[in-house]
Amino acid sequence: MAEEAFDLVVIGGGPGGYVCAIKAAQLGLKVACVEKRGALGGTCLNVGCIPSKALLASSEKFEEAGHHLALHGIKVDKVALDLPTMMGRKDKVVGELTKGIEFLFKKNKVTYLKGAGALLGGGKVQVTGEANQTVSAKSIVIATGSDSTPLPGLTIDEKKIVTSTGALALEKVPEHMVVIGGGVIGLELGSVWRRLGAKVTVIEFLERIIPTTDGEIATQFQKILTKQGIEFRLGQKVTGAKTKGAKIDLSVEPATGGAAETVTADVVLVSVGRRPYTEGLGLEKAGVKLDERGRVAVDRHFQTNVPGIYAIGDVIVGPMLAHKAEEEGVALAEQLAGQKGHVNYDTCPSIVYTAPELASVGKTEEELKAAGIEYKVGKFPFSVNSRAKAAGDTDGQVKLLADAKTDRLLGAHIVGPGAGTLIHECVMAMEFQGSAEDVARAFHGHPTHNEAIKEAAMAVGGKPIHM
Repeated sequence: MAEEAFDLVVIGGGPGGYVCAIKAAQLGLKVACVEKRGALGGTCLNVGCIPSKALLASSEKFEEAGHHLALHGIKVDKVALDLPTMMGRKDKVVGELTKGIEFLFKKNKVTYLKGAGALLGGGKVQVTGEANQTVSAKSIVIATGSDSTPLPGLTIDEKKIVTSTGALALEKVPEHMVVIGGGVIGLELGSVWRRLGAKVTVIEFLERIIPTTDGEIATQFQKILTKQGIEFRLGQKVTGAKTKGAKIDLSVEPATGGAAETVTADVVLVSVGRRPYTEGLGLEKAGVKLDERGRVAVDRHFQTNVPGIYAIGDVIVGPMLAHKAEEEGVALAEQLAGQKGHVNYDTCPSIVYTAPELASVGKTEEELKAAGIEYKVGKFPFSVNSRAKAAGDTDGQVKLLADAKTDRLLGAHIVGPGAGTLIHECVMAMEFQGSAEDVARAFHGHPTHNEAIKEAAMAVGGKPIHM
């Protein structure tokens, strides 16, 4: 059988890979996408972003029915959890979306090769799995994403000691869940199981949670989550685990050293970060270099040291975010089609989908101080926002940072209702190099949560109206 030739072969069908493949096909290239999972969408769609958001939404409704609807004059008796149905809904959402990507592949004439892809050198890719064949391509894109980082002393079984994958498929609500790591994944999934009835303890090595966000906002965020019932143990580390029947005894000690103590849990969620997935790709055989942290090394055009081989997404430098990978996929496809695709990383937002949500874009106050940049700050709390008041959801605030001389918006940090949606007003303003005054003078419908952004922008240059 003759070797099939393509203009582009993408290894990995996650957010970066499938978007790159579709965009390249739309621009006229003959494209194949290799994916070994058997379902497109990568970690994000199958065992990450999407199933976690489905459970977050369901658990929020459960909590609202049991604790908050009475405040609105709605009485609900005997609220009960049907966990199998909740999990079934989550799986249905995932299934529909993965099938949707397959449809888009067919619509855009992308060849879907089910199997594991490996570089053979010379522009060839070996596909092993349901599709056993060798294909050739003018260009090859590595978009294999990332995997959970292991923690020494803990053996993952995805039943009692779990990664995010296991935490999305628990068969019952644990009595006590310990989350190791105070980052996005741990807080999102910890909040799901806390709302469903578990005691949740977060153990974090650093002295703060969400280390990449603005310090003031992170502190307020932690206070809100503490009020909701999540316990935080900061500046501590887990050094080992022993299973005793249905329980797990964790050895916990101060991060700076000291006497250890035992913390007992039913389920332990290990969420200490993610690492690039490069196993079995044949990178060494093809001569592709990695950087000091095991990521595929690329230039600003996503090209590796080997001509014709590119990489995008979690497997290269930068934040491990689905939308970052997608933007890189589009930009690279455009470049391969002879266009001028680019990515503005300065306006890449980061979102934590708890309730309330936390969202950030641009610089933090700490980063501006470290860079010696003079800046102005504008803040506005949701406690005096009319829409938040009407909805009974008033925790959090908007914080904007602008250049002291030019008033250009440099950063935006929001903790509050719908923060993940609200942040995109600031993303767009920053993309067009807008000023705080631009945001303040723009119409904002009343009553909306967005008015808190307008008021914070007004606070940058003087005083808000409603505080």
